[in-house]
Amino acid sequence: MPAALVGADVGALVGSGVEFAAASGPAVPVAESPGVLLGAALGAAVAAGRDKLTLVISPDIASFGSWIEQLVAESSGKEGKGIVPVDLEPVGAPESYADDRFFVYIRSAAADAKQDAAVAALEKAGQPVVRIAVDRRESLGREIYRWEMATAIASATMGVNPFDEPNVTEAKVATSALLAQAAAEGKLPAAPDDTCDVSDVERIRTHLAGATPKDYLAFCAYFVRTPERDAALTRIRVACRDRSRNATTLGYGPRFLHSTGQLHKGGANNGVFLQLTADTKADLPVPGESYTFATLRDAQALGDLQVLKRRGRRALRVHLGADIDAGLEALADAIAGAERSRARKSA
Repeated sequence: MPAALVGADVGALVGSGVEFAAASGPAVPVAESPGVLLGAALGAAVAAGRDKLTLVISPDIASFGSWIEQLVAESSGKEGKGIVPVDLEPVGAPESYADDRFFVYIRSAAADAKQDAAVAALEKAGQPVVRIAVDRRESLGREIYRWEMATAIASATMGVNPFDEPNVTEAKVATSALLAQAAAEGKLPAAPDDTCDVSDVERIRTHLAGATPKDYLAFCAYFVRTPERDAALTRIRVACRDRSRNATTLGYGPRFLHSTGQLHKGGANNGVFLQLTADTKADLPVPGESYTFATLRDAQALGDLQVLKRRGRRALRVHLGADIDAGLEALADAIAGAERSRARKSA
């Protein structure tokens, strides 16, 4: 339906998926099955310690990464295992990466020359890169099938069931309990001890600096996504990655609760989480309920944090206050500025 609404050729989209289903069917030898090959590569990468699936996607189809992110994280992230999908992290120089990455370059016909050069540099430096060519947008139908099969195969090699999501339910239960408490007491519980405001720069830096070489940094934002906020958070991601070589992820709540949220709680304990919250300027009641949309969002954020802490995750909440954009810029300046200062001292 979304494809039809944006004017895509739905017949061609489905047709390319059907063709790839046949190409990956049980009658096809394993060595010739594109879905099995990618899944085996992903599984082998995880076994070799390269569990950070880093997506590099041509700009015109870059949003496809969000779909892969949800599929891979939710399917593989459980029982203390998982593949960490890294989406929309700008490609860096080879020295920005450790040996825990596995790159997949999905290149469209309208490829970006800078991306081509950056990926070539990664290959030359010895990083593993899988290249997938998408000749036209309708070919994304085949990629949907490829990634579904590959994710199932990779999960099987890891010994996890890709078709359940136990920790998504756990977060829902925590949210429901908080909403019930808000209904009974007229408000949500006070902010937990693992909370600071954006002015507590040293605490934030110390928290992020606690990541070990094989960890990833997860930025979990509970406010509306805008291009300006994306830009500020990207500055933070790049600064952190270039300093420590840790992979970085970014999710906007509550969407990510149903994608990377499963991995955060059910996967390996190799994430360092920075939850970002803010005040609400305008609010509306939820029809038929006693709470508002802002209360629902805040309960989801608090429930998420509670489950992370219950599972022994390293998580800190930073409250940005009433001006989200100013708070993000201050946070970006503090973190990126710290990285520039350290780089000058090292030089």
